[in-house]
Amino acid sequence: MANDAAAPLLALEAKGFQIRFLSHARAILTVDFPQVLQELADALATLTIPIEELVGSGGGESKGTQRLRRALASRAWTKKRFEITKTINGEPRESTSHEMDHVREIAERGIVALEIEWNNKDPFFDRDLENFKRVHAEGAISVGIIITRGSSLQDGMRKAVNRFAETRRIDAFEKLEPFGVLPTRRQRTAIEARMKLRKEAFPNAWVDHFVSDKYGSATTHWRKLEDRIQRRVGNPCPLLLIGLPDSIVTFD
Repeated sequence: MANDAAAPLLALEAKGFQIRFLSHARAILTVDFPQVLQELADALATLTIPIEELVGSGGGESKGTQRLRRALASRAWTKKRFEITKTINGEPRESTSHEMDHVREIAERGIVALEIEWNNKDPFFDRDLENFKRVHAEGAISVGIIITRGSSLQDGMRKAVNRFAETRRIDAFEKLEPFGVLPTRRQRTAIEARMKLRKEAFPNAWVDHFVSDKYGSATTHWRKLEDRIQRRVGNPCPLLLIGLPDSIVTFD
């Protein structure tokens, strides 16, 4: 492992990160882009998300995702639009563009593209993988990378939020307000219905509804990404998939 350029990234597996290389991505990255693997490992090694952010982030991008984006940007991973135009006898016939959030170019080596899917609707995986496939087919990128919630984080979400509710003694909607959690009328009605019909206490009703509503199975997480890989979406573009573990969630 000491002589393996992928070692810094694979060392994250000890922290619960899921790492998967596809279509010779490991060979390409370790030979031509060892700096990319080191940069990724450095950016991910210090990534944490306080439970208050996991619960309180609104409809926009989470603060944890923003910190990861800034960490990548500080290492020259920048947004880039790929314009692909095809012509016949000098006449433009087809033009497509593919914008990618994080692109790392290594001189005389090539380009690696990366997307972070923290909590979108899962069809965003199809978009990312198809973009990678098309741009790779044109020789514009060498490898595509996707970072998303890993299995342990997805499976442990209810436990983490329940711990938050217990330690913060969340027993009413008003107790959520200091953390920026403002349930909509629809959400309040659903929670109150659970309490009435199932005789559930407020914390249980809120936790179950919150997790299923915000981090449900139809959002972007590792199993939904694997579903696409099994269907060979994005193939044959070389891919590196990274799943964020539950260990990144911190509690006071």
